[in-house]
Amino acid sequence: MIQTEFEFTLPKGYLDEQGNVHRKGIMRLSRAMDEIVPMRDPRVKGNPAYATVIILTRVITKLGALDEITPMVVEGLFASDLNYLQKFYRKINDLEDEGVSTNTDLGT
Repeated sequence: MIQTEFEFTLPKGYLDEQGNVHRKGIMRLSRAMDEIVPMRDPRVKGNPAYATVIILTRVITKLGALDEITPMVVEGLFASDLNYLQKFYRKINDLEDEGVSTNTDLGT
């Protein structure tokens, strides 16, 4: 059986409006649609780097006690946590640099 969900712990954590910190989460493996759908989003068309936000919103299934992971949540992450999640995404989806070039914005 293939593992499709992976637990993670953010270095700093997402700080919500009530001052609660959310560090532990779950990310699922990405599907092709997770990288295709964001390309249709007008925010990505205006700023290709925004694809990272949309993709992470789609693949993070749990973060602390949050009910929902939205683009605003991902936008609100500290830079170190965003960097951590980008690397984690690449690792669990076997996108680590092995001399093969990929076109995913999550690798930049």
